[in-house]
Amino acid sequence: MESWIDEMFTYERLVEAAKRFGANAENAIKRGDFENYVYEVQKDGKPYMLRLTHTSHRSKEQVIAELEWVNDLHARGLNVSLNHSSIAGNLVEEMSLENGDFLICLFDKAPGVSAYEMRKEFTDEHIEAWGEITARFHEAASQYEVKNGSRPHWYEDDLIEIENWIDPVKDASIIELNRQVVDTIRSYSTDKEVYGIIHSDIHQGNFFVDGSELNVFDFDDTMFFHYVHDISIPVYYTIWMSHRNEPLDVRSEKASAFFEVFLRGYTRVRPIENEWLQRLPLYLTLRDLTLYAVFHQKVDFEQEPEMKPLVEWLGDRLRNNEPIAVLNVPKVG
Repeated sequence: MESWIDEMFTYERLVEAAKRFGANAENAIKRGDFENYVYEVQKDGKPYMLRLTHTSHRSKEQVIAELEWVNDLHARGLNVSLNHSSIAGNLVEEMSLENGDFLICLFDKAPGVSAYEMRKEFTDEHIEAWGEITARFHEAASQYEVKNGSRPHWYEDDLIEIENWIDPVKDASIIELNRQVVDTIRSYSTDKEVYGIIHSDIHQGNFFVDGSELNVFDFDDTMFFHYVHDISIPVYYTIWMSHRNEPLDVRSEKASAFFEVFLRGYTRVRPIENEWLQRLPLYLTLRDLTLYAVFHQKVDFEQEPEMKPLVEWLGDRLRNNEPIAVLNVPKVG
């Protein structure tokens, strides 16, 4: 979180935020603070997740649209964390600050355990389930229309303007690569069968595993984008989190093996044309570019010098046009 927002976040404000939803933050446990403050709190003896979002990150209209989309998925029987209304009957509560507002919401704590905690027990069955629930999100999205609030299209994200965050001299080639990638993706169809409202960040940190079931949360990055982007994210972060220090050939082998299993689960629910699968590597590059931008936007490298080697590795790959993995894309159908 940016330091100027951190200065406005206090324990007293956390307690007040929880009270608005009838929850108790006395023994709150911090679960995240990168783009939002997320705390586990108690209500009626049960754990819930309280999220505070600064209006520099999301508008109230964007948060409302996100929460209504999640609750619609829940109503369709999908394993997502239901959002709850405040004592005043609002899905989103506003708290005025010295600079901007906090937007507050409360949602169920997902059942199960983090995929991180069960890496050794994570099987092909879980990977297929990952593919299945992603496909079910896309089926639901193809039938959904935002009723209240709004969500951005992918190209409206401020991170797309990568030149605003990185060195225009040192990173001139990265800026040009970003322009080429964005222009190419913007030329693709936006028909509702291939483009709609998506989670856009379904990696291992954003779902819990409960037996053979996956329970997905953190829809903060929800946007309108091609469905194939949601498919690229699991591939990307499987390599990023476990194999990024391996050589390219090893990363590519691991990515291709993972993707074959993931796609088997996805296509059991929803077909995907080979044309879109062949485009998937471009979305992997887009994720590289987005991460490079967000690190420069969010991280104070003087305060967090341990992040420098990681960001330099990412920048070097982009300058050399080396992908996170060369994917062996199987043909379907």
